[in-house]
Amino acid sequence: MKEVSVPGETVYVEVEKELSVIIEIDGSSTVFPISVAAAEIFRETHPDVQIPVGISGTGGGMKRFGVGETAISNASRPMKDKEAAVAAENGVEFTELTVAFDGLSVVVNKSNDWVECLTTEELNLIWDEGSTVNNWNQVRSSFPDVEMNLYGPGTDSGTFDYFTDEINGDEGRTRSDYTPSEDDNVLVMGVAGDKGSMGYFGYAYYVENKDKIKVVEIDGGTGCIAPSEATINDSSYSPLSRPLFIYVNNGELARPEVYEFVKFYLENGSMLAGEGGYVGLPQSMYDDGLAAIAKYK
Repeated sequence: MKEVSVPGETVYVEVEKELSVIIEIDGSSTVFPISVAAAEIFRETHPDVQIPVGISGTGGGMKRFGVGETAISNASRPMKDKEAAVAAENGVEFTELTVAFDGLSVVVNKSNDWVECLTTEELNLIWDEGSTVNNWNQVRSSFPDVEMNLYGPGTDSGTFDYFTDEINGDEGRTRSDYTPSEDDNVLVMGVAGDKGSMGYFGYAYYVENKDKIKVVEIDGGTGCIAPSEATINDSSYSPLSRPLFIYVNNGELARPEVYEFVKFYLENGSMLAGEGGYVGLPQSMYDDGLAAIAKYK
């Protein structure tokens, strides 16, 4: 209520508060850099739209998304059936959109001068449930007697789900005596500060920290291959290449600002993937996404 002076009387006029428009995003730390880039660039022309982007891991983000707490959920794996069931129970209808390709990167300390490549069998030996490997010379006799310390995503992470499925044969199957975090920057710091370390996370975090950590080539049966834009794009970096997603609440898509943001995200998908440190999709895949959201315009 605002007081307005009028000769001979005082008049009170209702004044509508200026509200900030918010598009809340949460979920995968892997997809985080892409969504942050999208939010920052979008806000250059839409400064009244607030777009907070959180990191709670793919699973943590899905928990919030499924009960309608967020408009968009970043995900480094597809939504699970049980997560879709929770969304359905809460009346949350959604659209899955692929936004980039990633090459999950296995890394070691920069001073590690003995390992250049590991086979998927050796990764399984190290990371499988019940593994007692705690020294590099247990992986290969030619490796030195150096204590091995492991760093990896927590159980709410889509990266954790993907890695354990591909390397250990079952999603969630892993040794438990490693240092976990949903924040990949924490894992980077752990590996960078520990000579005997090994960790894994999304390609963007390796690219951003090449001066601190060293990537390990992976032999999935066809020879040693390092993650790069080319090997991720042609899937020769196997089996650790994967798509990245955002999930959008269809009810939120009916809001003009959400629709415009998601449209911007897809129209600039390749550029945003590059800004985030990942590999863009073929344009036809972004066009498919734009067609999927067009009915909410």
